[in-house]
Amino acid sequence: MAGEPGWAVWITGLPASGKSTIARALKSRLEEMGVDAYILESDVVRRVLTPKPTYTLEEREFFYNAFVYIGVLLVENGVNVIFDATAHKRRWRRAARGLIDKFLQVYIRCPFEVCRERDPKGIYRMAETGEAQFVPGAQVEYEEPWQIDVEIDCVRDSPEEAVDKIIEAMRENGFI
Repeated sequence: MAGEPGWAVWITGLPASGKSTIARALKSRLEEMGVDAYILESDVVRRVLTPKPTYTLEEREFFYNAFVYIGVLLVENGVNVIFDATAHKRRWRRAARGLIDKFLQVYIRCPFEVCRERDPKGIYRMAETGEAQFVPGAQVEYEEPWQIDVEIDCVRDSPEEAVDKIIEAMRENGFI
């Protein structure tokens, strides 16, 4: 007999908005609570699915369809998933919501200027020099979520405060 399905929390926002920091902090807090979760990080999965990424819309369609599918398989098999991915098109995040019963979307609202300033990977600089051509927020539109379950302000909320908000929503929705 199959076990109970897991849940998913998708953390989205512009590149360099703090998604990975918050995903790691959330996983750590959940571990302290005795709750297992797996961070499905787009950068890690991309190295396998598209080892020489071009970031074109066609490639992103392929990647995010596969990324959502992997997340759904994990959740169906009892793994709690934290999606750490920009997924700049709403339809990719909506697809996951439509396929996963216990799903929360966390939106990190972060001004473009703040993301550009942080830019640990240098992608905005690469967009400015032409080295990168499809950077969400710089050269392609990032579609803000319509159905936000938790909103984080990257300037006002510390990672710990962000995790507090997410944990509260998870409790309210019966995830934990």
